This record gives sequence, structure tokens and C-alpha cells, in this order.
Amino acid sequence: MNAICFPEKLSLGLFPTPVHELKNISNELGAQIYIKRDDMTGIGLGGNKVRKLEYLLYDAKEKGARIVFTTGGAQSNHAMLTAAAANKIGMTPILILKKKGVTEKKGNQLLESVMGTEVRFMDTNSYDDIYVEMDKVGSASGMPYYKIPCGGSNALGTVGYVDCVREMRDQGYMFDHIICAEGSGGTMAGLALGAKLFMPDCRVTGMMVDTDPFDEITVRLMKEAAKILNADIEIKRSDFDLIDMCGPGYAIASEEGNKAVSMMAEKEGIFLDPVYTGKAFAGLIQMAKEGKFKKDEKILFLHSGGAGGLFAIDMEDGK
Repeated sequence: MNAICFPEKLSLGLFPTPVHELKNISNELGAQIYIKRDDMTGIGLGGNKVRKLEYLLYDAKEKGARIVFTTGGAQSNHAMLTAAAANKIGMTPILILKKKGVTEKKGNQLLESVMGTEVRFMDTNSYDDIYVEMDKVGSASGMPYYKIPCGGSNALGTVGYVDCVREMRDQGYMFDHIICAEGSGGTMAGLALGAKLFMPDCRVTGMMVDTDPFDEITVRLMKEAAKILNADIEIKRSDFDLIDMCGPGYAIASEEGNKAVSMMAEKEGIFLDPVYTGKAFAGLIQMAKEGKFKKDEKILFLHSGGAGGLFAIDMEDGK
């Protein structure tokens, strides 16, 4: 294998984030369950996007951008964190979001308002429409601009979660399973590629919280990120597992997800969210109850953040 070469990045977050065993939950599920606290990355309310933004915003600055665009749903954690990180380094964030979900000044919309972020909504189902609008707004501004895709989930953003697996190895951990939410693909793809490179005996499972073709998206992002890293390895669909945990729909709470949110809060004093991490942890609980984990295996749950959703999403919908 060629020597792995990570690209340059900014230093935005507080890393490494902690890893610790969830002892109460481990006792209840009869498995060794650990958590990686990427809800404690140090920007905004924390979350997985900070690792991606260290690479993406470095690239933006290198290209001379003064405006940073990104997108997502109305309560996008990624959009909120992009705004916070861009402000921190002196760039102007403009969010062009789908008019889907809670658009009132709650949750991440409230946080964006506190930061003075320019937010625009588009009544469209197509991100292509939004990227076209970014070009219009950026061109009209007369300033150099940079577009970050939904979730920061392109090849460069994916590298952030390859780096996360390397970080866990350097912290002295080797896991048999890594479980995460899969909402736009980059985090899952990075973890799966990182496992191949740094934890070859680890199986990565993505809990799908949306209906996109994540089998294709994950393979593509893994291949593209591997090229950036100069990693000459074969990537194939069998390298990872996917489980559908979307429930009634994206950004809509599910009964299983709500129960998982409550379990984590009651047993461990840690808050998940009803859209991403709650549904993902519900998938881990399901795997444990189905006997998918061996007694001596160590299972890592990636807490990818999303606390803002607790103050915006109606969890009653998930009953």
C-alpha cells in the first residue's frame, strides 16, 4: 500500500474527542458499548461536521473565497456549524436551505439567528436548484465564493472521518464494530475507509436516516477520498453494512429513535437527537437484541451531535 498522505486542514475543533464505555447501557444490552463524543468538537453545539469543515474551509481559504455557501434542510446541523466555523475564521456564510422541516426560529434556526447568519429558503426538492442559486448569489456579490455540498459530504469532507478512525487508533482503541448515522454519506464513507486503513478487523454499519441510494454514495465517496489520501486499496460494496432506520421519514421522529434518545439520557446522561443519532442508536440496540455482537467484541457508537434538533423537532410525531 502507498503511504497515506492527508491533505492540509485548519485547526477548528477540540480534538481528540473523548471515547468511553457506556457501562449502564452495556450491562442492559449485554455487550461492550463505547461512545465517541463527536458532539464535543468545540464549535457551536458540537458535531461531526467540524472534522469535515477543517478540510473544506482550508480549501476555501486557499482558493481565496470570502463567502461560503452551504445547504441542507431547515434544521441542518451542518449548515449551522458551517456558519459558526466560517464566522470564526473571518468568512461570510450564506445558507440556502430547503424549505423543509421546522423553519421557525427554533433549534438551529435560532442559533443561526443569534450568529447573525444570512439564511435563505428555497421551496425545492432539488439540491441542484440550490447550487445554481448559490452561483447566482455569489456572482451577484462580486466576491470570490466557495460552495460546500449538503452535509459537507464530498471526497474532501469524507477525509475528516478517515482521520477520525486514525485518531481513535492513536487513542489506543481498536473496535470490532463502528455504528453511525448515515444522512448524507460522508461520515459513514470516511469511517468505512478509515476502518480499512487503520482498523482492518472492524465492521462499520451505517444507520440510514434518509432514503438516498447510500450503497452507491458510500462506495463513490470512499473511492474519491482514497484518491485524495493516495491510498491504493480496493473499495467495494461489501466493505460496509447499511440498515434502514429512517422510520416515517427524514427529519420525522420515530418511536424506536425516541426510545433510544430516552435510554441514552436516562442511563448515561447523554443527549441524542431524534433525527440522526437517536435513530442510529436505535439501530445499535436492535443489532444487540438480535445477537449481532459477540460477548468479547467492542462496539463503538459515533455521537455525531445534533443537539439543536431536540429543541425543534416534535418528538410526539414518533409515537
